[in-house]
Amino acid sequence: MRPLTRRTMIAAATGVAGTMLVNACATTEKSQENKTVIAYVGSRTTVERQARGKGISVYSIDKQTGQWTLTQLVETVNPSFLTLDRTQRYLYAVHGDGNTVSAYAIDPANGTLRALNEQDTGGKNPAHIVTDPDNRFVLISNHSSGSVATLPILADGSLGPLAGKFEPQGTPGPHRTDQTGSKPHQAVFDPSGRFVVVPDKGLDRIFVAHLDTATGQLTGVNSIATREATGPRHIAFHPHLPYLYSIDELRSTVTTYHWDEGRLEPRQILPSTDPTCTGDTRGGEILVGSDGTFVYATNRSGAGDATPGGPDPDTTGIYRVDPETGLLTAASWQSTQGIRPRFACFGPDHKSFYAANERTDTIVEFRTDGAKLTPTGQVVATGSPVCITFLALNS
Repeated sequence: MRPLTRRTMIAAATGVAGTMLVNACATTEKSQENKTVIAYVGSRTTVERQARGKGISVYSIDKQTGQWTLTQLVETVNPSFLTLDRTQRYLYAVHGDGNTVSAYAIDPANGTLRALNEQDTGGKNPAHIVTDPDNRFVLISNHSSGSVATLPILADGSLGPLAGKFEPQGTPGPHRTDQTGSKPHQAVFDPSGRFVVVPDKGLDRIFVAHLDTATGQLTGVNSIATREATGPRHIAFHPHLPYLYSIDELRSTVTTYHWDEGRLEPRQILPSTDPTCTGDTRGGEILVGSDGTFVYATNRSGAGDATPGGPDPDTTGIYRVDPETGLLTAASWQSTQGIRPRFACFGPDHKSFYAANERTDTIVEFRTDGAKLTPTGQVVATGSPVCITFLALNS
């Protein structure tokens, strides 16, 4: 195990009373009225990414006003995706364009971070990280080298060395630059926790795998092909219907799949963009509301990360879910009030929606209002945000 070598800087610190950690990233319906909410924001930081971020920013959110106050800055390179462990005592960050993952302990009093260690991800350009339901392993999607790696979570919250690696196999799609080989961008556990679903942008396939929680080995079960040049990026399961939804990066589409114990069947494909959108665009993030009524898909203008996007703000497509069939009907498109919303998520109360606009350096808060997203007026200025993770502390 290598010690963490990246420098940690405390930009500011405030004491926040609290002992019990509760579910984060909008995964609980419990009241948040008496809880202090902490937001962890990952950013891109390098010149190669034309980035303005500095690392992981830790914010305390005022319960009355909703204002975000920076309490800590952990300076590190390209912390492009963050996740909490299942006990919510530790935070893990993958470093995009590199080959490492970092582990941090969370102070239960104020949510600030303390570096634990760093490990090799077994691949290049890790784009996503998730913990397994038993909290024994993290799964890391190495986007550029075509693998999903597993690393054990040790007793002190640090990460052990590589335990397993799943390498999706198949024929690359036709896109000359974005489909040169396998490019998994995410790994998600199904609601039962038995299966792992891996959308592979490079192979135009979605893979289903099984994790052996005793050894950390990840084994492919089956896969399904998408339309060519689709580039499936992220997926989201419906909370109670047997369906999942894919945001397709290269075609800017949303695909509905029926889910049956590890098997996928495509049922519907809709554009993720407004019919009046005629320019280049890429799909970003996909979410399903907690009650399963609406699906949300963000759109990023431009022909990939190397292009500036804009000049007009990007959009979130909102789709109404048929409660019987799981199929979608486009309801509206709402401005994200910024450019390049690579990431979006709900707040812990499920009533707030946050768009992280990478190019315009803002996180914009909206209230979910049926088929609309209503801006609250809260805009957080922060350099090149690409991920947000919430944690609620008892006051």
